[in-house]
Amino acid sequence: MTKYALIAEYNGNRYSGWQRQQFVPSIQAKIEQALSSIANNRISVTCSGRTDAGVHALNQVIHFYTNVERPDIAWTLGVNSLLPDDICINWAGEMPEQFDARFSALSRTYQYVILNRRTRPGLLSGLVTWQCRDLDEFRMQEAAEYLLGEHDFTSYRAIACQSKIPFRRIHAITIQRFGDWVILTITANAFLHHMVRNIAGVLMEIGWGKQPVNWSEQVLLARDRTAAGATAPPDGLYLAHVNYPVDFDVPKIRSLMDYLVTSFSCNS
Repeated sequence: MTKYALIAEYNGNRYSGWQRQQFVPSIQAKIEQALSSIANNRISVTCSGRTDAGVHALNQVIHFYTNVERPDIAWTLGVNSLLPDDICINWAGEMPEQFDARFSALSRTYQYVILNRRTRPGLLSGLVTWQCRDLDEFRMQEAAEYLLGEHDFTSYRAIACQSKIPFRRIHAITIQRFGDWVILTITANAFLHHMVRNIAGVLMEIGWGKQPVNWSEQVLLARDRTAAGATAPPDGLYLAHVNYPVDFDVPKIRSLMDYLVTSFSCNS
């Protein structure tokens, strides 16, 4: 059996999330069906982290086993020919046995994209979160820094979260404004269910002045989900990058978001 890794991007709007489920469409099921057709036998995949319904990915990393020989192009262009237009495989490569898309990951980075203007999105409806109230990105950044480091994130996870341990370590968190766009970028060793969306919800309430800057810390210390505000919508959430040890040589494919942030930063 040979182990392969893939890097996928997808628009999560039409799916119940990453995980395969009965009676509802999922990203995992679509990719497994396409891979199985190319391999001419059933293939199951493991991902770096499951995304929720309506959440998107720019660089989702997947691994699978197969006992058939195919050129790498079969696992990219061949698989893409069998996938719907809102899912794409951007890279494929053979991996050593010790690689695991989930457990080998050192960190994961999510980006939450907010359109901050009076009018709702048209062209990007479903791909960004709209906030009509004026957001102060400096207040949001100050509030976000209370969350750096390892903490019990019970207040920032879904009540239905199945993780047995509420502790996670946030390595970096930044809030950047580019015109009408506010982008939250957060890197952690791993994330709890709805953790990024709940953080985004808290920071937006602080950003428009509903709550004080230190409310993010108060919510954290409460260790109670009801102490926080509403969960932010999934529309603007993207799994942006997954970081692995360099020995595995998993490429970091630049996404459209990377180019936009770089372009805005250079022109500001």
